[in-house]
Amino acid sequence: MPRYPDINVRLHSRNPLALVSAVRAEMRLHHVDPVEIQRFTSQAMSADDPREVRDVCAQWARVALV
Repeated sequence: MPRYPDINVRLHSRNPLALVSAVRAEMRLHHVDPVEIQRFTSQAMSADDPREVRDVCAQWARVALV
């Protein structure tokens, strides 16, 4: 289960940067502390490949790539 199970992100793009951006936007809409958003961003951006970025995003929010 993700850290923020009430945050749902559905994205049509497979671009990892678009996914990180979408998760960040939803986190802001859910009033997540900016420090937590920065922690998520640092973790996601330090990932080495797109699959790892998706995995990090899925650890923080519910992610559906359609």
